[in-house]
Amino acid sequence: MSKPVARTAQDKPVQDPTVDLRLGVDRSSPVPLYFQLAQQLEAAIERGALTPGSLLGNEIELAGRLGLSRPTVRQAIQSLVDKGLLVRRRGVGTQVVHSQVKRPLELSSLYDDLEAAGQRPETRVLRNALEPASAEVAAALGVAEGDEVHVVERLRLAHGEPMAHLRNHLPTGLLDLDSTRLEATGLYRLMRAAGHTLHSARQSVGARAATAEEAGLLAEPAGAPLLTMRRTTFDDTGRAVEFGSHVYRASRYSFEFHLLVRP
Repeated sequence: MSKPVARTAQDKPVQDPTVDLRLGVDRSSPVPLYFQLAQQLEAAIERGALTPGSLLGNEIELAGRLGLSRPTVRQAIQSLVDKGLLVRRRGVGTQVVHSQVKRPLELSSLYDDLEAAGQRPETRVLRNALEPASAEVAAALGVAEGDEVHVVERLRLAHGEPMAHLRNHLPTGLLDLDSTRLEATGLYRLMRAAGHTLHSARQSVGARAATAEEAGLLAEPAGAPLLTMRRTTFDDTGRAVEFGSHVYRASRYSFEFHLLVRP
């Protein structure tokens, strides 16, 4: 028996990638059937078994193979569409977008975290200049308000899709902040290459709605939820070497916490 295929708008047969997955549901479990299926599909996306751009097969065929109703399969797929892992394209079908980036809370750069997750990071430098330090920046970096500091503003992408808008302030003379180098690698890598040992950081994580400008940069609707992160990084001498103010697409990004019980 031939395997089910998905079809594009040009009616070209494409192998349904879900056929090779060991999908199944436990009807004796209290977990809803649609949620069981959604979890399995999400796990397949995260481990790379369903790669970005993969076209899922027909909902009716998938329902038939698993012995589920079509509404159950549709609900499972819709839950992953809502998470930003799948997208429905008119005339094309349902495609895998990308797995959500789950970033551990540790002293690492977004560039390194994306690369480690196989996300193919890309950077666009939006601004690279000197400016007077605001009161907030001055307090973070330990300089006088109005002193000149270096500001770098970047758009970080993964697989060509916007992920985060990054704004970093650094003391002048810390390192050569060439835009070409900033687009080729991460800021922390440049700092380490310049001989700076990053030791610790003070960080806060929050959330707010996207402004119109941020929505345009991040391909989100105005008012969409964004994760925010503010971080002051210190070297091994205790000197503040960087103050970052970043926003991330909540639909594509999350922070992971490792919590311990206090003895």
